[in-house]
Amino acid sequence: MEAIVYEEFGGPEVLRHETGVAVPEPGAGEVRVKVAVVGVNPVDHKRRYGWVEQFYPTTFPAVPGLEFAGTVDALGPGVTGVAVGDEVLGWTKTGAYAEYALSELYVPKPAGLSWEQAASLPVAGETAARVLGLLGVKEGETLLLHGAAGVVGSVAVQLAVAAGVTVIGTASEPNHAYLRSLGAIPVTYGEGLATRVRAAAPDGIDAVFDAAGHDTLPVSIELMAGEKARIVTIAAPDAEAHGIVFSGVMAPPEEVRATLTTQTTQAAQGTLTIRLAETLPLKEAARAQALSESGSPRGKLLLLP
Repeated sequence: MEAIVYEEFGGPEVLRHETGVAVPEPGAGEVRVKVAVVGVNPVDHKRRYGWVEQFYPTTFPAVPGLEFAGTVDALGPGVTGVAVGDEVLGWTKTGAYAEYALSELYVPKPAGLSWEQAASLPVAGETAARVLGLLGVKEGETLLLHGAAGVVGSVAVQLAVAAGVTVIGTASEPNHAYLRSLGAIPVTYGEGLATRVRAAAPDGIDAVFDAAGHDTLPVSIELMAGEKARIVTIAAPDAEAHGIVFSGVMAPPEEVRATLTTQTTQAAQGTLTIRLAETLPLKEAARAQALSESGSPRGKLLLLP
């Protein structure tokens, strides 16, 4: 089969496009999926560099990619509730940058949900819901969300606004109209951020979701008057040094399935959307990861096997 493979940690150049990779066989509780669309995420290049081994240990040769949307191609022993030909989305055990992948954590794809939106949702949806749950934000509260225009950030904005939370979202000026369309109050990041946030939220903020990194924790602690318990980051590598929770481990599988099922329904109805940036052929995976690493795409990057 066609797949992207790497056998050492490093830059995009370690990724190789191969066409003779063995098709995986599903084991107990697994399905094999013919991949239709692959979602590209920042964690993909972080895994390629070896930066997140504590969360995602690597066995070489490795195929990148966590999330996919596709059609069930084969069932492993003991699999029930799904049939060959069913359309699904979820997480793969064998790497999503491939023509075929194995999965045991997936949900049905609603007929009204496009392949592109389906492949964009698992990682961003799970991450956003998990962190909002850790923060315990509730109706009437104010959330400061760093990196609000990114894929995870934009999903978190929509989930929080729908729950009655006021969201102050940091983003560059060109993204402010987009954040307003999602219901957030945009502020520009960078020098003077604390002053701008206080102006946008004169009664203060109740929690901070950091999806950006880039030295956001000191100003977050300042704005929370030193209260660190309701600050969570998914992007700041120095979180521990600041006494801040770094969330990098997925919720339990049944909770993840329930969350994703709800979110796919919302996405099919158009009440939860992800902005798409660019779709590339699988053989251009190195370029896709380089684009993701640059932080320049305004939306989700996708690959087509």
